[in-house]
Amino acid sequence: MRFLLSLVLFINFIYATSLQSKYPSYSYVFNEFDIDKSYINEEPFLKFVNSHERSLKRFYKASLKRGKDILPTMQGLLLKDDISDLFVYISIVESGLKSNAISSKKAVGLWQFMPKSAKYYNLDISKGYDERCDTLCSTSAAIRYLRKLHKKFKKWYLAIMAYNCGEGRLQKAINKAGSDDLTILTNSRSKYLPKETREYINKIILMAMIGESSHIDFGSINYDREVIKVEVPSGVSLKKLAKELKMDTQILLSLNKSFKNGIVPKKKKIYKIVIPLDKVYEFYFLDNFNKIELKKKKLYMISHIVKLGDTLSSIAKSYSTTISEIKDANYLSDDYLVVGSILIVPVVKSIFDKVSK
Repeated sequence: MRFLLSLVLFINFIYATSLQSKYPSYSYVFNEFDIDKSYINEEPFLKFVNSHERSLKRFYKASLKRGKDILPTMQGLLLKDDISDLFVYISIVESGLKSNAISSKKAVGLWQFMPKSAKYYNLDISKGYDERCDTLCSTSAAIRYLRKLHKKFKKWYLAIMAYNCGEGRLQKAINKAGSDDLTILTNSRSKYLPKETREYINKIILMAMIGESSHIDFGSINYDREVIKVEVPSGVSLKKLAKELKMDTQILLSLNKSFKNGIVPKKKKIYKIVIPLDKVYEFYFLDNFNKIELKKKKLYMISHIVKLGDTLSSIAKSYSTTISEIKDANYLSDDYLVVGSILIVPVVKSIFDKVSK
């Protein structure tokens, strides 16, 4: 019996060592999620990897191809809010980066918000419009939710588990276990948490290890598309707009899946849609949108890398523009800036020409 136990421990040690070699990113992933590195040696985790590794690799590859136009925006929003961009793997696991994903429990969108939680985080849901499917709105809401969970539980892996099972269920498990240690909470014999949650945290960890390890070649996928929000009147057809912008219809539709059937509803006079940044000039010169008073807007955009000491006020003053125009162009809800991030600054032609020179 002792020999068999020693043999099992030896086999686990060998497999864990090979896992570390296969996924050199594991140390970085564990650090970002506040997980002790020794967790990679835990038998339940090793068993999970052995059973799910192949299918999760396929799922990850399919998700990245599906979400190539929205992934940079999601990662950018996370980083801008000083949250690790590894939390994008929650969205990958939840929805496969399918903007209009619907679960059997009626959760919707990239981050799978239920109607009640969507309302709490001010996500608009109506007959022709669902902000849970909007990349910017849903990701911003998810960030606020994750911050709330982290503030309560103090560790990111606990925030991830609470995202799956709920704050009350996780707190009950911690109280019963007398510990918030990951190994104890995921113990399959004690069953402090539902099997779904125990597997959920392992799935997020493994998915992040897969995604952050450079040895996996998923081909040439372009993640560099920058986007911007612009205003359109109610009733606009996104298919017709894509044609006028001379861009791929499916790309514009994929960036705006919050609009059902590709039609901007008529509940409000003005809505914001997402378009590729490289199409912003074409958009502002479209005659069809004169009624939004686009002539009042600045038609030139420049990029500004945020430096230490920069504020929205100082940046606006430097480029003879306004704080509100910078916030609108970058979809900023507050005045908080991250050093090293890139801002899009609307300017008049004379400033654009001066900066270009």
